[in-house]
Amino acid sequence: MADFEYDIIAVGAGHAGCEAASAAARMGSRTLLITMDMNTIGQMSCNPAVGGIAKGQIVREIDAMGGQMGIVTDRSAIQFRMLNKSKGAAMWSPRSQSDRKQFIQQWIKTLSSTDNLHIWQDEVVSLLLDNQNNTTNSSSFTHTVTGVVTRLGVTFKARAVVLTNGTFLSGLLHFGRTQIPGGRIAEKASIGLTEQLVATGFISQRMKTGTPARLDRRSIDFSVLQEQPGDNTEEKFSYLPQVRRCLKQMSCFITYTNPTTHDILRRGLPDSPLYNGQIQSIGPRYCPSIETKIVTFADKDQHQLFLEPEGVDSNEYYVNGFSSSMPWQIQLEALHSVRGLEHCVMYRPGYAIEYDYFDPTQLYPTLETKLIHNLFFAGQINGTTGYEEAAGQGLIAGINAHQNCIGAEPLVLSRDESYIGVLIDDLTHKGVDEPYRMFTSRAEYRILLRQDNADERLTEKSYSLGLADADRYRLYTTKREAIEHITGHLATTACTTPAYRALLEQQGYAASSAHGSLRDMLARPNITLRNILAIDNSLQEILSNLPDRRDEILDSTEINIKYSGYIARERMAADKLRRLDTIKIPATFNYNELQSLSTEARQKLTRLRPATIGDAMRIPGVSPNDINVLLVLMGR
Repeated sequence: MADFEYDIIAVGAGHAGCEAASAAARMGSRTLLITMDMNTIGQMSCNPAVGGIAKGQIVREIDAMGGQMGIVTDRSAIQFRMLNKSKGAAMWSPRSQSDRKQFIQQWIKTLSSTDNLHIWQDEVVSLLLDNQNNTTNSSSFTHTVTGVVTRLGVTFKARAVVLTNGTFLSGLLHFGRTQIPGGRIAEKASIGLTEQLVATGFISQRMKTGTPARLDRRSIDFSVLQEQPGDNTEEKFSYLPQVRRCLKQMSCFITYTNPTTHDILRRGLPDSPLYNGQIQSIGPRYCPSIETKIVTFADKDQHQLFLEPEGVDSNEYYVNGFSSSMPWQIQLEALHSVRGLEHCVMYRPGYAIEYDYFDPTQLYPTLETKLIHNLFFAGQINGTTGYEEAAGQGLIAGINAHQNCIGAEPLVLSRDESYIGVLIDDLTHKGVDEPYRMFTSRAEYRILLRQDNADERLTEKSYSLGLADADRYRLYTTKREAIEHITGHLATTACTTPAYRALLEQQGYAASSAHGSLRDMLARPNITLRNILAIDNSLQEILSNLPDRRDEILDSTEINIKYSGYIARERMAADKLRRLDTIKIPATFNYNELQSLSTEARQKLTRLRPATIGDAMRIPGVSPNDINVLLVLMGR
C-alpha cells in the first residue's frame, strides 16, 4: 500500500459492501474496500439465489441505477424464473439461481476492474473519531469519523466510512448445544466495533438467522423427486442487452417432510438452541427453521423442501426449507426420513447464528448515522436480512457517502419511487423488531413499483448523479421513446379492419364491438399487444430496430395501457403524500415545548428527528392530530 488516505472506506465485502464500494468509486471517490477474506467477496452465505417476491424488484432497481448485482447475477445464473406470472404485473418478480463460485468470481472481476477502487484484506477493529461536533449545523452529531484501524495495526484515513459487517459483529454459531464464535462457518467473528459504537451512544441488540445443511448430489435419488425447471426464456435482471446468461441451466427439485421426519425433530427439541434457552434473540418470522415449523404448525403432516444446486461444477445441494440449529445427528437422521434423501450424505450441517445489529432509527434516510458524521450503516447491521435488501442499502450508502465528500445534495428515494425507498423509509422511521425482509405488501404503490419499469423510475436520477453511465442512459431513453411511439400509434389507429374483428371474435368478443382505437382494444382483458403485433405491420417496423429489447418494450407498453387507470390513481395518491415531504422541520425543533402533541409523539419525534412532515407522519405512534398540530406550526 503506497497511500493510506481515501475518500471512502467500505468495511465488509458482502452484498452491501460490494455495492457501496463500487458505487462510490465509479462516482469518482477514491475508495478502499476492506474484507477479512478476499476469497469470499460477494459470498452467498445462505441459499445460492437472488431475487424473488419484492426482492427481484430491488435487484432491477439496483441495476437501473447502475449498480452491479443484476449483472453479476445474470453472468452467474444457472436458472431464471419470473414468479407470479399468473397474477397482475405489479406482482411479477424475477428470481435466479446462481453458481455460488461464479457469483464470487464475477464480483471479484467487477471490483478489480473498477477505477478508484482498492481492496485490503484485514479486519477493522475500531473507527477513528474526531469528537469535534462543529463540522455540521445539526446538533445530533457528537463525532466525525476520520478513518479506521485494522487488526494488523494499519491506520487508514477517510472522509467517510460505510460499515457493512453482515453477521460478523460478535457472531456466535449454534450447532445444537455446541457454540462457536464466528461470522459464518469456518470464519471468525469481528470483535471491537460494537463495543466502541455502544460507548459512543449507539443502541445495539442481537438478532438470529440460520441456514440449512448442504448435501452431496451423488447421494440424492432425483428419480423420485419433482423437477422444477427454469423458464425457457431469455429474461434476466439487467437492463443492459449485452449482459447475457451464459452458464448451463439447471433444475431445482421438490420433496416433502413427513410425520416420521417431524417425530425425529421433536425428539431433538431439548437440544435445540431455539427451545432450550440458549438463543434469546429474535429470528425471521417469515423464514422459520424446520424445528419452529413443526412447533408452530403442529397440525401439518408435511413441509415443502426445495433442493437447489450450488453450481454447475459443484456436487453441493442446498436444502431450502430445512434451516436448522439442531444437533447434526438429528438433522441427518431427519433428512434420511425424507423421500429421495434416504441415503443422503451431508457436506455440513445447518446452524443458527446470533449477531449484533443497531437500531436503524439511529440513521437518517441517507443511511448516515445520527451520532457520527460521515459514518454510514448498510445491510444486516441495520437489522435486515437478505442479499437484495443489503445490496440496495449498500448502493444508497455508497452514493451518499460520495455526495457528502463532495458537498452535494444526498439521494433519498421516496416510497413511490422504489422498493429501496420503502425499505429505507421503514427502517429509519419504524425500526425493526425482527429481521426485516421486503414484501410487496410493504409498498403502498405496488403498481408504480413494477419490475419492468425500474429504469423509467430511477435511471435518469442516477445518471444525473454520475453513477448510471451514458450508455445506460441512452438505452433508457431509447426504450422510453419506443414506448411513447408505440402508445401514440395505438391511440391513433382504428381497430375496425376485418383482421381485428376476427381477433376480437377469437378472444370471445362480438365482431360488432370493433370500434375505437387499438389502444382501446388493448385495454380489454383477453387482448395482448402481441396479438396486435401479429397483424400490425407498422408496429412490427417500430420494433425492428430494437430486436434485443422487443419483449421488454412490449411488456412495459402493454402494462402501462392495461393498468393506466390504476396507475393514475396511485400516482395521484402518491403526489398528495409527497407534498407533505416538502414541508421541512428544523433540525433543532423542540417538540417537548408543544403540550398539544401527545406524550408518545413528543418522545418519538424528539428521538427520531424527522426531516419533514411526511417523515413524521410515517412514525408509528404519531397521530393525524399530531400532524395537524405540526402543520399549523409550520404555517400550513
